[in-house]
Amino acid sequence: MRGVGISTGAVGSGILETAALAAPAGNVAGPGAVPVTLKINGKPYSLNIEPRVTLIDALRNHLDLTGAKKVCDRATCGACTVIMDGKVVYSCTTLAIEAQGKDIQTIEGFSQNGKLHPVSAAFVNHDAQQCGYCTPGFVVAVKGFLDKHPNPTEQDVEAGLGGNLCRCGTYVGMRKAVLEAAKEMRGGRNA
Repeated sequence: MRGVGISTGAVGSGILETAALAAPAGNVAGPGAVPVTLKINGKPYSLNIEPRVTLIDALRNHLDLTGAKKVCDRATCGACTVIMDGKVVYSCTTLAIEAQGKDIQTIEGFSQNGKLHPVSAAFVNHDAQQCGYCTPGFVVAVKGFLDKHPNPTEQDVEAGLGGNLCRCGTYVGMRKAVLEAAKEMRGGRNA
């Protein structure tokens, strides 16, 4: 029979320890809560959170911005989609501390003066929201997509939104909504 041996002797004074002591200390945050400032929808928010907190958890649990949904928590469904510095990202795999200094847009910041954003309005017009759980992530992804591709074809839309999933299967309505929103965002002009 084999067992496990335990040593109570001191460990150290070897080459690895000397190298570790000589290595310069980087910017280490944590393990406890640290101050973090996030710019969300044009407004700064100051938080005191642990460095391990993801952006989705900071939004939902610390700022009560609950539009982005935490579903898969593995960057596969897109329900947590936000726009960061003009790029569509999954907030479930982005650390809040890494989002500092970036311009973050969430679904809550899309309507202006009580008027729906053209993407949100088009989703309503084409009944593209079904149960609604994935809808905020899709709306954010569509806005980010149209910001970069203002005149998409239906095939462009299908490829461009491949990172978001809808269990209700409202893809036909969503594609029509995206094309309508694109036209509206171009001032109602056909390309």
